[in-house]
Amino acid sequence: MAFINTIPVEQASGRLEKIYTRVQDPSGQVDNIFLAHSLRPHTIEGHMALYKSVLHHSGNRLPEWYMEAVGVLVSQLNGCDYCADHHAAGLQRLLVAVSMDYKAYTAALNQPLAGEPFTPREQLGLAYARKLTHAPGHIEQGDIDSLRAAGFDDGEILELNQVVAYFAYANRTVAGLGVNTEGETLGLSPATGDDKSAWTHG
Repeated sequence: MAFINTIPVEQASGRLEKIYTRVQDPSGQVDNIFLAHSLRPHTIEGHMALYKSVLHHSGNRLPEWYMEAVGVLVSQLNGCDYCADHHAAGLQRLLVAVSMDYKAYTAALNQPLAGEPFTPREQLGLAYARKLTHAPGHIEQGDIDSLRAAGFDDGEILELNQVVAYFAYANRTVAGLGVNTEGETLGLSPATGDDKSAWTHG
């Protein structure tokens, strides 16, 4: 499950047990990415807060399916199968729910540059995500100006930036600790709220 020791759900007590209860999916599963944090429970709380704010907060404006697509792309670029598989499952669930062609979108994400069915605006956002992942030191004012010209406002640009940055963190957490999907059901995500968070991890 991971290269380091972890504390299984059935052996957790005290603060860790309470945190595990908060991050369970509808089936009671605690994803392996959280188990990997178990020797330092406070880092699960930090991870939870960042994840929820970036991908599952009511204050965000970009569509949730699009942010999941960005997450899949970034995870693929970083070679993180764990996150790519989890979020591809979440993306499928979201697209199927609104009768969008999941296979066409995932095929586009597998191309060197994502094209249709993503709109030109969405394609530009994905290109920004690709550049920020591969060459973060080369992002320039012009990249932001191009996003603005395509119709992203500055708040949406911040959201896009934070999705890319979150997955850089999550991908390296997973890859650096050898986390895999053994024993997991992919793509489960309960309804989010202020007290009971929902996760489709990676």
